[in-house]
Amino acid sequence: MPSGRNRFRAGIIVAGMITAGMSTGLPGLSMVMAGQKVAAVNPSATVARRLERLPAKKLFAEVKGPAPLPPQPVGFYSRGCAAGNVAMPLNGSAWQVMRLSRNRYWGQPVLIEFLKKLAIEAKALDGWNGLLIGDLSQPRGGPMLTGHASHQIGLDADIWLTPMPDRILSRRERETMSATLMTLDRRRINPARFTEAHARLIRRAAKSPLVQRIFVHPPIKKYLCDWTRRTGQRDRAWLAKVRPYYGHNYHFHVRLRCPPGAHSCRDQGDPKEPDGTGCGKNLAYWYSDRPWGGGRRTKPKLFHNGIPLPRPRPKKPKPRKPVTLAKLPAYCHTVLLAR
Repeated sequence: MPSGRNRFRAGIIVAGMITAGMSTGLPGLSMVMAGQKVAAVNPSATVARRLERLPAKKLFAEVKGPAPLPPQPVGFYSRGCAAGNVAMPLNGSAWQVMRLSRNRYWGQPVLIEFLKKLAIEAKALDGWNGLLIGDLSQPRGGPMLTGHASHQIGLDADIWLTPMPDRILSRRERETMSATLMTLDRRRINPARFTEAHARLIRRAAKSPLVQRIFVHPPIKKYLCDWTRRTGQRDRAWLAKVRPYYGHNYHFHVRLRCPPGAHSCRDQGDPKEPDGTGCGKNLAYWYSDRPWGGGRRTKPKLFHNGIPLPRPRPKKPKPRKPVTLAKLPAYCHTVLLAR
């Protein structure tokens, strides 16, 4: 019986040969992966079962080009894949794509057109020289080897809060240039870095009917709430889409809703805030200690009558089992092996 590593390599070879259009000698494999019934004696069925047991993140990371299928986001943002993804142009009149070596500049056509339009309008109307575009999705979506739980169906995009320089960055610069942190800590914005131009950009993105949610660090959400009050803005409903979340202190994460007709796509749902903005209880929660590991936890008793008590060893967290291909929507098999 081959080792797990050898089975993975065999699966990659088979998938790679099929996507490249080469003959594998196992013509029934693509039918199996598409959910068709094939006799168990067919060796391709055995290979298909092995593929389904492999980590999906490794399978999707190996495929370098998009699935030549009609555009279709498949599944949920954190459990799915994407057919018919297209590449974001690496350079535009108002944008540049970063971290090219990751090959994560792919998305559904609706996402690519949204980003182009946002960048052009931000340059023309919001005081931006241009936008630096971070991770979108892999060529065929799916789980990634590092960095993201979502970004799997071609409808998520990270946009840096660092303004684009007034020149074309080299490939090396795009790999090594660091994004600028916009906060001092989890409670305070950095007023020397985060400006009204940033606020106008996020507002522009949030007002798009295509956008369902935007994720930012809590102090950025607070700045937006305070800014709209201070400047007397009447339309504040867009703020409900802007959600505080960990790790978004140097970029904001835009999530589009499932496009019309995308029947294989599952929406996250529109945020429903009692105050209509999320500037009340929701923001207060993120300014408490509870999301950060504090709050209601009780401290362990260390002594009894002055005598030290034995301290239990902390339990090691169990490593999460990787999501296998079998755990993704069935159509992701077809997306993975399409040629």
